Amino acid sequence: MSAHPAPKAILAALATSALLITGGCASSGGGKTKETAYVARDVNTLYLVAKERLDRGQARQAAALFDEVERQHPYSPWARRAQLMGAFSYYVARDYTKTIASAQRFLTIHPGNKDAPYAYYLIALSYYEQISDVTRDQKVTEQARQALLDVERRYPETKYARDARLKLDLVNDHLAGKEMNIGRYYQRAGMWLAATVRFRNVVDNYQTTSHAAEALYRLVESYLSLGVQAEA
Repeated sequence: MSAHPAPKAILAALATSALLITGGCASSGGGKTKETAYVARDVNTLYLVAKERLDRGQARQAAALFDEVERQHPYSPWARRAQLMGAFSYYVARDYTKTIASAQRFLTIHPGNKDAPYAYYLIALSYYEQISDVTRDQKVTEQARQALLDVERRYPETKYARDARLKLDLVNDHLAGKEMNIGRYYQRAGMWLAATVRFRNVVDNYQTTSHAAEALYRLVESYLSLGVQAEA
């Protein structure tokens, strides 16, 4: 969601403290190189090369190398770190589909790991970054909402939950905006009953958003147009 970029400081700080790397990441690097081709290497060397690529902003190469750590050394303690760092690298590269898949895989294998909150947070951010304009389908917005609620529910006292709550306010405002957009269309078309359904949804379920006051006003308008005085 370009209007509200993800907090890079939080991502970089966690990558530094929890995963022992620095997070100065910018644009992604693409292309298959000799570093990402299969060459048997010791785990330390492979991980450090991946970290170096990430530090240079070559996020796609870094992701491929972190994946290679797990593939070549699946039983090493570094493999667990590499799984999550691979997900983070895909996020930096803006490949949100692979971010979600990698983070979910990490959670499947290590559900109780101390870095699980961050994995859930990465999933939520990946949906959040894909939120589109209110004139388009809002399926991914609802997915972002559910993922953010999941972070808040599972880890309410963490910094991830605090950020999730802020983003939930924006997501709810976005979903309410979509309902208002449809409701206004129905009003212009004289489809008053359909309009009331949309405005009522905003009034009942999005009371804290910036659209609540207008929704109530338009709901009354629609009821009056239907001749329903009591509801108005």
